[in-house]
Amino acid sequence: MEGFAGEPVLGPAKPDPGDAGKKIKGRKRHIVTDTLGLMLFIIIHGADIQDRDGAPEVLKSIRHRFPWLRHVFADGGYAGPKLRAALNGHGDWTIEIIKRSDTAKGFEVLPRRWVVERTFAWLGRCRRLAKDWEASTENSTAWAFISSIRLMTRRLARYCYVE
Repeated sequence: MEGFAGEPVLGPAKPDPGDAGKKIKGRKRHIVTDTLGLMLFIIIHGADIQDRDGAPEVLKSIRHRFPWLRHVFADGGYAGPKLRAALNGHGDWTIEIIKRSDTAKGFEVLPRRWVVERTFAWLGRCRRLAKDWEASTENSTAWAFISSIRLMTRRLARYCYVE
């Protein structure tokens, strides 16, 4: 599970929430993927909501869709007691926070985190998701699911041979 701050919404002028920490305006995408990187669920909201505040909404929404899910790898932005307190009473979760080393300089591949980053890259290859063209978060969510379905069907089609 990880959040991604997208580009600002293009189109009619309206208030645009921003993430003060990343100094970006637009929307954040919180996704949950399986170990292969296929998207299981996504929630999109304004960039003014912190990662740790958006995480409980994502995890509560997948609780009944994937009842067997017990272990979640999460980005360092989800760390803190606030997330654990919000998830109390919503299932038996084990949340493992994958943090970057303080001594690391430059790019460093982190275990399990690269899977989600790769999924964001796959989604970013879709023209409709490269910039946030949609006026509503519901439309953005729908297009993210459509691009994920497209990705999965193309993967399945590789193994369908007609003889």
